[in-house]
Amino acid sequence: MTTNNDNVYEMKKLSPKEIKRYVKIGLSLLLLLIIAIVAVSSMFVVKEGEYKVVRQFGEVVRIESEPGLNFRIPLFQSITTLPNKKLVYDVNEREINTLDKKRMIIDNYAIWEITDPALMIANARTEIGAEARMGEFIFSVIRSELGAMNYEEIINDEGSTRGDLNQRITERVNELLVRDNYGIQVDDVRIKRTDLPEENEQSIYNRMISERESQAQRYLSQGEAEKKRIIAQADREVTEMLSKANAEAEQIRAEGELEAAEMYNSSFSRDPDFYQLYRTLESYKQTIDGETTIIIPQGSPYADILLGYTE
Repeated sequence: MTTNNDNVYEMKKLSPKEIKRYVKIGLSLLLLLIIAIVAVSSMFVVKEGEYKVVRQFGEVVRIESEPGLNFRIPLFQSITTLPNKKLVYDVNEREINTLDKKRMIIDNYAIWEITDPALMIANARTEIGAEARMGEFIFSVIRSELGAMNYEEIINDEGSTRGDLNQRITERVNELLVRDNYGIQVDDVRIKRTDLPEENEQSIYNRMISERESQAQRYLSQGEAEKKRIIAQADREVTEMLSKANAEAEQIRAEGELEAAEMYNSSFSRDPDFYQLYRTLESYKQTIDGETTIIIPQGSPYADILLGYTE
């Protein structure tokens, strides 16, 4: 049976040559391990949608933007990442004054991207710094643009120039960013919300309600006046039409009576005695009823006809 002491004894019996060989093998393995670690740490991968910034002692030596495998000097060079894609920056809401001295709270956002990472790092240092400078420019331009407009022009959707306003703000902000070499570009600036400060909101709403009620009353007055004008015109036209119709009716009636008289005259002139009899009978209709008492001398033609003596 072999004991631990026997194993120690066997190790002690290794020759110096064997020990040297084992040491050389150990050093070789250690060297290979160090080389593998250095090789792995010198490699970095650039992914789609990002920049890899290679720095040496804090200074930017190069920027890689093409996706793929790249190398750096371990220990001396470090790697940082910046986005190479469209970014959304939600600008903090701020308060502005309109042309008609109304206070408004503006909330907006911007779509932006890094176009020159070297300039961005040199002048804004970090992504957060770039957003801070961009936000200041956006607020400055919005304050200038909306400060030249009245409150109702800003919130009124009918005929709104909001689209043109967003474009003007975007163009002006980009001019400021290019002027100061920030290496970033704003693709779009959009106003999400326009609100009144809480202390002014109710008074503005009350004033707007009052203005709308006044406008509604004006419309009602105009409508009532137009109604009366139409009714008066209709009454005048009806009166004119009735007058014309009555005049035409009187003329037709007169013509009819004239024609009837001519016909009567023509007929009665053929037999005067018959005409006399007819006129006498017509007079009876006018003078005699169930309660009429007439005193006529005997032998009067009027009495003879009434009594039936026509011979």
